[in-house]
Amino acid sequence: MTELIYHIATTADGFIAGPNGESDDSIFIYDDKDLTGDFLESVKQYDAVLMGATTYAIGFQFGLKPGEPSGVALAAKPDLKHYIFSGSMDFEPTKTVEIVHEDAVQFTRKLKKSSTNQKIWLCGGASLAGTLLDANLIDRLILKVNPIVIGNGIPLFAGTQKKATLKHEDCKTYKSGAKLINYRIVNS
Repeated sequence: MTELIYHIATTADGFIAGPNGESDDSIFIYDDKDLTGDFLESVKQYDAVLMGATTYAIGFQFGLKPGEPSGVALAAKPDLKHYIFSGSMDFEPTKTVEIVHEDAVQFTRKLKKSSTNQKIWLCGGASLAGTLLDANLIDRLILKVNPIVIGNGIPLFAGTQKKATLKHEDCKTYKSGAKLINYRIVNS
């Protein structure tokens, strides 16, 4: 069975970025070598990555050019297939990166049905995650919970009022205080 896994960093109060989209080291822990090493190693398990255009565009401030794979992919799995959902962004597709202009739910359903025993990483954004949760397409959550409360920002899931029951599978605590929590969605 192909799984869609929402694997993302969050604050303790459930935000994946600050109110202006910031996701820097004032909110998230980047200097924990064990945490970073485990994350890069975990990226190797994925066969494809889904992300919204805003998430993909964050890389532009670090020199990423349209059509290039994300920095995380380059560091851990350079051939990771990227599907970028956007209504306005456009560039020529490459071997590893393509823009998806069609409905995210329809595309993701087709992708999950067309592949066998693959792991697809949903790495952001909040609206895309909310849409895919509403459609019952997310199978697991892997949350890197950072030990900080920011009060407001971009939520883990945007635009949804969906209730989902989660089954705890495992948890790892790091020296930095961050926790990596793995849940299976059992009812949504």
